[in-house]
Amino acid sequence: MFLEETVTELLHTKHNKHVSFLVVIRQIQFTGVEALPLIGFIALAIGCLTILQGYAFLNNFGQGIWVHIILVRVIVGELSGIITALVVIARSGTAISTELGNMVVNREMQLLKSFDIAPMGYLVVSRLLGVVISLVVLTLYFNIIAVVGGWLFAQFFTQLSFSAFMSDFLSILTFPYILMSVLKSIIFGIVIAIMASYEGMSVNKASTEVPQRTIKAVVISIFTVIILDIFITWLFWISA
Repeated sequence: MFLEETVTELLHTKHNKHVSFLVVIRQIQFTGVEALPLIGFIALAIGCLTILQGYAFLNNFGQGIWVHIILVRVIVGELSGIITALVVIARSGTAISTELGNMVVNREMQLLKSFDIAPMGYLVVSRLLGVVISLVVLTLYFNIIAVVGGWLFAQFFTQLSFSAFMSDFLSILTFPYILMSVLKSIIFGIVIAIMASYEGMSVNKASTEVPQRTIKAVVISIFTVIILDIFITWLFWISA
């Protein structure tokens, strides 16, 4: 019922006066902008480690130049989406669940209703849009930093120009990989926002429920994201 109501509110976002543009922007600020340094650091580390392990393995077969295939299949196809989602769960998922839970305890939900403001539109849908937009952009940012960082680290092994490296990379980066990455980001963003909002608004009256619900939201979100990641990848490979 919660998911159905959220989807209904989302489908009528254009004419929904309760969906706050300011809340969406603030959610993007917290989920997306403030997470850029952490995502950038992780992406740089993953890109460097992928290049290191790739060259160490493929050089034994005289195919070190083909390491960009690993960048596409491992980073773009898998790691960028799942790692970004886990970071967002740890930061924004916990924050959303805790915030909404405290609002329930402090009876702020009733206050919103007294002003004829629908909590589902104002609180849930606005955060849903912010999280999804942020996750898509962060995943794209992760891919860019990982690939550029991988090329920089690759200079220790081979003097390959950036244009040649990107040419080889783009020759492997086909549309299905891009589509899969974007699709995962959108689905993961929806799952994280829905789970965190549901658990937060499921708090009854005791403030001690808030951390319990937050932990539950994190666990369920991680489990669901991993299962969906495996399922989407499986669909991609059987349809390829």
